[in-house]
Amino acid sequence: MNYTTRLITIEDYDDILKLWNSVAETRRAMNPVDDTREGIERYLKRNPNTCFAALADGEIVGVIPTGHDGRRAIVHHMCVHEKCRRKGFAAKLVSLAEESLKAEGIQKVFGLVFKDNDPANAFWKEQGYSFRTNLNYRNKRLNDEIPTGD
Repeated sequence: MNYTTRLITIEDYDDILKLWNSVAETRRAMNPVDDTREGIERYLKRNPNTCFAALADGEIVGVIPTGHDGRRAIVHHMCVHEKCRRKGFAAKLVSLAEESLKAEGIQKVFGLVFKDNDPANAFWKEQGYSFRTNLNYRNKRLNDEIPTGD
């Protein structure tokens, strides 16, 4: 399957939201504040050169929104449509994101993966991402509309 890649823009929001909602693993990670058009627009303004999409036949079939705080980066809602998995789309998106982060002087990137998402955990391991057992992920919502998680 042929595909192209490019930076994400806010004009892609509806197509990205459609993709995210089509994949159960991504849908359950979303929240009603940060993943709105306004939230994604704010994110893209802060990270204009590190968020990428893969397109096949003109349709967005993969995304990797990646941002940083000037010190380390995080991957948010990496997602590839089920029909496009195991074809190199995700690995290409990760490579693009990592190279763009390196160009901005970032030396470390992390992502959060649900413990029970075996395919995603295996993918990230294949990409060279280590599994940290010496940390606890702590979360505090500053807006009651955002779910607390398990």
